[in-house]
Amino acid sequence: MGEASPKALDQTTPGEQHVMRAEIIAIGTEILMGQIVDTNSAWIAARLPDLGIDCYYLSAVGDNLGRLTETLRRAWDRSDLIICTGGLGPTEDDLTREAIAALLGEQPFIVPALEEALRERFRRRGTPMPERNLKQATRIPSAQIIPNPRGTAPGWWVERDGRILACMPGVRSEMYYMWEHEVAPRLREQTGEVAIVSHTFKTWGIGEGMVDEMLGELLHSNNPSIGVYAKQDGVHIRLSAKADRRAEALDLLEEPTAAIRRIFGSAIWGLNDDTIEGVIGALLGEQGLTLAVMESCTGGLLASTITDVPGSSRYFAGGVVAYTNAVKLAWGVDPEVIKKEGAVSAATAEAMAQAVRERVGADVGLAITGVAGPEPQEGKPPGTVFIAAADARGVRSTNQGFYPPGRAEIKQRAAFNALHILRRFLLNIE
Repeated sequence: MGEASPKALDQTTPGEQHVMRAEIIAIGTEILMGQIVDTNSAWIAARLPDLGIDCYYLSAVGDNLGRLTETLRRAWDRSDLIICTGGLGPTEDDLTREAIAALLGEQPFIVPALEEALRERFRRRGTPMPERNLKQATRIPSAQIIPNPRGTAPGWWVERDGRILACMPGVRSEMYYMWEHEVAPRLREQTGEVAIVSHTFKTWGIGEGMVDEMLGELLHSNNPSIGVYAKQDGVHIRLSAKADRRAEALDLLEEPTAAIRRIFGSAIWGLNDDTIEGVIGALLGEQGLTLAVMESCTGGLLASTITDVPGSSRYFAGGVVAYTNAVKLAWGVDPEVIKKEGAVSAATAEAMAQAVRERVGADVGLAITGVAGPEPQEGKPPGTVFIAAADARGVRSTNQGFYPPGRAEIKQRAAFNALHILRRFLLNIE
C-alpha cells in the first residue's frame, strides 16, 4: 500500500468536497500511426463520473521507453489517478512495466506464483512458453497484481505518494473485464459515495451559438456546470453536478433541469443515451402506427438507421431505395410530377411519401430525395435535399435543406433530418 491517500494532492479549501483528478494514457505506437482507434480511453472516461472522478487529461504515447516514462512522470506530477491501457504484453516493445519502474525508481522482480500460473496456461494449450513471456509475471514492490482471467497479462495497481496508478491490458475484452471486476470496485473504495451526475439534453433545429445564448445566466453556474456541444444528431447540453452523495447531486440538477426544459421545449428530442431512431420507434409504438420509407439520395441509410432499433419490425413496414426515376414511377410516383418539377423537388418528395405509404400499406410514409453529389443534378447543387411525411390525411410536412458538400455527410444529415421531421410530424409540432 502507498504512504498516503490520494487526498495528499488535494488543493480544495476546508469543507469543499475533493474530487479525484484522473488522467488516462493509451499506450501503443499503433494508435499514433492510425492503425487502430483508441476506444478504450473513451470507454473508461465515460465511467469515471459515476465513481465521483474527474478526468482532466487524456493522451496517447508510443512504445518508446523514454517518451512513455516522460508521459507517466508528467501525469504523476499533476493527477491523483493515472489509468493506463496497453503495453503489458510479452514483446520487446511492451514497455509499460519498465516505464513505471523507471518512474518510481523500483526494480521489477518475478513473482513465482505468477510464473507458475503463466507456465500452466501454456501447458494447457500444449505449447511451450517463450521465455519472453516471463516479463508478464513481474511486478515492482509498490505494485499489486490485478488478476486477468481472460489473458496472460496481469494488470498493475500502484499506490504511492498519494497517487494511484492502474494499468490494464489494451485488449478490449480483457480491459473491460478487469475494469468491471477489479479496478472500478477498488476506486469506489477510494471515493466512497462521491458522485458526479450528468444529464444530457439533445436538441435539434437550433444552432450551437443560439443554444449558448438561450442558456444565458445558467452558463455561469459552477455546480451544476453546463456545457454546449455540437454533435451529429444536434446540439447537446450537458448538465453536471458534484456532491458527496448521488442523491445530493441529483437534487442540485432539479432546478436547472426545469429551466432547460422551459427554455428549449419541443426542441429537446432526447436525453442521455437516447437515439433519434429509438425515439421514433417509441412514438410509433405508443401511437400504434406503422411506417414505410422511400429514399433516393440516402441509398437505404434511412431504413438502415430505423432498423438499428431491436424490435423495429413491430412498426417499420418496409422501405424502397428509389435511386432512379424508373423505380420511383414503378412504386407509384406520378410521372407528371417528376416531369414538371424534377426528381429533386418538394413535389416529388411528397409524391414519394404518399406512394410508399399506400403501396406498402403503412400508416405513415416518409420520403427523401436530393443531390448527394459531387455533381449537380437538374441544375441543383450537391446538398439540396427535400423530405416529406404523409399519412391518410395527405402530406403534412415538407422540408427543404441545403447541406454542406460531402457525399457521406449529406446522406447522414438527410437521414437524421428526416427522422427529426418525422418526430415533429408524429407529435403535431409545427
